Amino acid sequence: MTGESGGLLGRLRIEGPGMPEALSRIAEAILADPETAAHASIVDLAERSGTSTATVTRFSRTLGFKGYASLRVAVATETGRAEQARWETDISGDISPDDPLDQVLGVVAAADTRAIQGTASLLRVEDVERVAAAIAGAQRVELFGFGSSGTAAREMAFRLERIRVPVWHRQDSHTALTNAALLRPGDVAIGLSHSGRTREVIETLAEAADHGALTVAVTSFNRSPLAEVADVVFTTSVLETTFRLAALSALHSQLLVLDLIYVAVAQRTYERTAEALELTVRAVDAHRLPEKLPTRKRRVEKGPT
Repeated sequence: MTGESGGLLGRLRIEGPGMPEALSRIAEAILADPETAAHASIVDLAERSGTSTATVTRFSRTLGFKGYASLRVAVATETGRAEQARWETDISGDISPDDPLDQVLGVVAAADTRAIQGTASLLRVEDVERVAAAIAGAQRVELFGFGSSGTAAREMAFRLERIRVPVWHRQDSHTALTNAALLRPGDVAIGLSHSGRTREVIETLAEAADHGALTVAVTSFNRSPLAEVADVVFTTSVLETTFRLAALSALHSQLLVLDLIYVAVAQRTYERTAEALELTVRAVDAHRLPEKLPTRKRRVEKGPT
């Protein structure tokens, strides 16, 4: 299958342009970033190439593979991201009801690790610097996210609050819209949605853009409607496992993006951040138990006398 000069990727470079348009787009998506393609789900690759999962399957079979899983193993092996056997055994993330927990742990840990690594490889440092600089100087920062993405948004709001950034996160869509309408040039709006198709997030980010705020999208699909209304797009990588659909698995990747932005903001506001963290730690210090607790004496039951 990959005996031609240059292996599978070389074959795609040669044959891709002559394939039907939809198949050619898939070849282009793989060649544009083979490492990302090596861990992308079939839905992810279809979205990134603007095709469908059925077309991705047809593309795989056109190249002589049984299906997309085999194609992905070949891409992963050729890019050196992992040994073929390892990808064949756990890249699918399949978990059966009878699997022992130690095996489940390995599958979940591998999926999350690779998703984080994939997200890191997609991050553009210059975009992080742009957003961090804007947040550091903003009069108002708004975070929009619902469901699982709302969890990441709340965490980011909590972190920014701790370092004196004027930040808001509203779970109610109407309140989110009204908050977006209050934004001005120099403010920042961040919208999170794995699919990039959550209507409420798209509407609020578009509203923020109408008022001149810098708009930021965190999504797994850089051609999604959410990405289209954003000035800066951060693309997250996701690996599904059984019982954890893509939207539920995106949290770790979203937090990586937000955590990097948070640290970059803290760097730019170092003195203010250091003072704020010291004050907040001191404020709750009295509510923490001492490091060494008194030894609890075990009660001895007395027998009959």
